[in-house]
Amino acid sequence: MVEQLKPQYSVVWIDKMSEIPQQKWDALAQPLTTPFLDWQWLHNIETSGSATGRTGWQPAHLTVWRGTELIAAAPLYIKSHSYGEFVFDHQWADLSHRLGIRYYPKLLGMTPFTPAVGYRFLIAPGENELEITALMIAAIDHFCDQNNLSGCHFLFVDPQWRILMENLGFTPWLHHSYIWNNKGFQSFEDYLTVFNANQRRNIKRERKAVTNAGLIIKTLAAEEIPHHLFPLIYRFYSSTCDKFYWGSKYLTQKFFEQLYP
Repeated sequence: MVEQLKPQYSVVWIDKMSEIPQQKWDALAQPLTTPFLDWQWLHNIETSGSATGRTGWQPAHLTVWRGTELIAAAPLYIKSHSYGEFVFDHQWADLSHRLGIRYYPKLLGMTPFTPAVGYRFLIAPGENELEITALMIAAIDHFCDQNNLSGCHFLFVDPQWRILMENLGFTPWLHHSYIWNNKGFQSFEDYLTVFNANQRRNIKRERKAVTNAGLIIKTLAAEEIPHHLFPLIYRFYSSTCDKFYWGSKYLTQKFFEQLYP
């Protein structure tokens, strides 16, 4: 669906990442610190069958063009439920139902199944961020009206982008989170200095028990990960979800297989 707005801009709604040139999308996404807005990650989530209309995550990506140049984009999804968001708005949905207001479907901006801070609109360097953001919000409002969507939610957003969106009329919804930050530790011994003597002794004893059990911890990244480990990673992921987090197994085995470069 193409919308003509200002003469120099056109808005195109796209229902699959494969229809967006990877190089053009990544020119907007890769300058950011988060990898979870990169084309390949979002494409894998879709093509693996993890985030599709069938699973309640219908892709509806917003793109803004100037001629053939992609100048802005936002990964968005039409949601028929609230699972996989790691933000629990079921009480809102219940209240809406009791008031006779339909809550689903809704439009959602986040990387599916990824509660990592960093979501924002992707805008090319040198563009007027305020103008483009306002244009995209207007396009989203129109899209929601045209498709009978209750509204649009953005989750786990970039802190600076949140300020911009508040200034443009969005209401923040703040949650508690527990995130470990490295306070300049250069070694494990540096880390131990924040604990008292008893705590340090207990931590060292626990680590020694791991060593005595013959367990070795190795960190592998990117091409260092052997191909045969990806099915095992999926089995561990699946087993963990089955044991501890009922209903949270959102990623398919194919998603893990497609991670192999």
